[in-house]
Amino acid sequence: MKKVAALATLLTLTTALAAAPKDTLVYQSSSDIPTMDPGVTYDTASGAVVENIYETLLTYSGSSLTKLEPLLATKWAISNGGKTYTFDLRKGVKFHSGNAFTCADAEYTFERNLVTNSAESGNWFLAESLLGAGANAADDKTITWARIDKAVECNNAGQLVFTLPGVDPAFLAKLAFVGQSVVDSKYAASIGEWNGKEATWKDWIGKDLSNSKLSQAPSGTGAYKLVRKDANTVLATAFDGYWGKKPAIKNVIFQKVSELAARQQAFLRGDADLIDGGGRAVDEEQIKGKSGVNWVDNLPNTTASAFFMNENIKNTALLGSGKLDGKGIPATFFKDANVRRAFSYAFNYEQYIQDVQKGKGKQRTMLLPDLFPGYDGKINTYTFDKAKAEAFFKRAYGGQLWKNGFTLTSNYRAGSVGAQTAMEILKRNVESLNPKFKINIQAKQWSEMLKDSKDGKEAMTILAWAPDYADPDNFMYTFYSSNGYYFPRSAWKDSQVDKWLDQARNTVNTAERNRLYSLVGKKAYEQAPYILIPAPVNYNFARDTLTGVSASNYNPMISFITGTFWKELGKK
Repeated sequence: MKKVAALATLLTLTTALAAAPKDTLVYQSSSDIPTMDPGVTYDTASGAVVENIYETLLTYSGSSLTKLEPLLATKWAISNGGKTYTFDLRKGVKFHSGNAFTCADAEYTFERNLVTNSAESGNWFLAESLLGAGANAADDKTITWARIDKAVECNNAGQLVFTLPGVDPAFLAKLAFVGQSVVDSKYAASIGEWNGKEATWKDWIGKDLSNSKLSQAPSGTGAYKLVRKDANTVLATAFDGYWGKKPAIKNVIFQKVSELAARQQAFLRGDADLIDGGGRAVDEEQIKGKSGVNWVDNLPNTTASAFFMNENIKNTALLGSGKLDGKGIPATFFKDANVRRAFSYAFNYEQYIQDVQKGKGKQRTMLLPDLFPGYDGKINTYTFDKAKAEAFFKRAYGGQLWKNGFTLTSNYRAGSVGAQTAMEILKRNVESLNPKFKINIQAKQWSEMLKDSKDGKEAMTILAWAPDYADPDNFMYTFYSSNGYYFPRSAWKDSQVDKWLDQARNTVNTAERNRLYSLVGKKAYEQAPYILIPAPVNYNFARDTLTGVSASNYNPMISFITGTFWKELGKK
């Protein structure tokens, strides 16, 4: 009780921006923590906490995106032609509740994720691997308890066994995703979560776990355990019973501080060790080079961003007249590949790199991070070329587009300077080609834009993708497959591309997968379904009293701002 009282006092002091103690890490974030239940963790803010309270079977080795190492597992074997995975589990591990970690907890975790699976939870890609379908039992009536129970089991030796319906070259990478962290099954049942039994599984199908009892009071095996959480603050402390190396930092405090200026002031005073910045242009001016600041630059970037050109716009409000008469566009405006190519040549990529990324950007050949397997740097890219843009516009719709003109309404994320600037660059260049070309750009709330884009109601917008697991499938299938997550936003379909992507999913031959992804990239260049936005070069910064923040320790698959787990940080 004395420890809890002391921590509560520390929380009060730090909320008032007292200087961060040497044994405490203070991080000021621009957002809150939506959930602490691994089963529904699908955002980086939640992941930054969950990945330190809970643990997965596997994790990434150092800064590598391709090498995995055991965490709660100790080793694994693959058999049955790549369809059976058998894991030995670590002994002597305890949950924060005091319960011992056993195979039953791991089995419960993955069955729970399959039962509660929804598109918003991130368990859809686990379901694809284990059940052969990304839906839950409510949406796919072929999914039964028997199929779920068979997919993951504990054998008589206490080993965890996954049985897949087909090979999945990305399966191990999926197990390193924070949403697959192992849950304390006995504790979960005791506080009113699913009991793991067949008799009750139907009551939990697709259930939203965002504010579950496990989210409110988590119990993991991680190096840190939750002490307290309210609307604006999370306090965690080192777990005395942790099976691994004892963390150097005793307490971690997350504070939600909405105002950038307030975060900057706290950081420069030393009241916060880490903060969410304001983007490269702002941070280089306000933070870089200041006393007490450790600035780490040229870090890898694993996101991909693009203009989506929707070939089936399901929103008449954005179509104007709905015709190629200069006063609007038809719903299938972007279905003509010449239109898409013209727009791709009309975007000034180098200007975007200079204006938005301050020269720290890279134009990629495909919507796949260049450090991922399967990336082909030899594929052609579009460049800003007004003559080529004009030529393709003149070819579009048999010359009618150039003759009559068009009016397009395009939305961007409200508050995103980068998205607004990109839209303005494209608008200016397209409109300069023909006085009959008109692009209206307008800001839209992010939640509304996400919903409308999912429903195919955005004509042209900018969206990005950050990886759930470090495998090219997570990008290539997402963007380019007609069965991919982003298909409703673009409605672009190519049967040959679909075939290549399915083939890549069904082989474990790396060279063959790379060949197939290269073919997809080349076809995408020819068809121009997206305008690829240059990728920024990542950076971070911290107080120089915080150790462990460096390029060598940085792994972009870790959600926390430093690209490291809390247990790997220290203070001097």
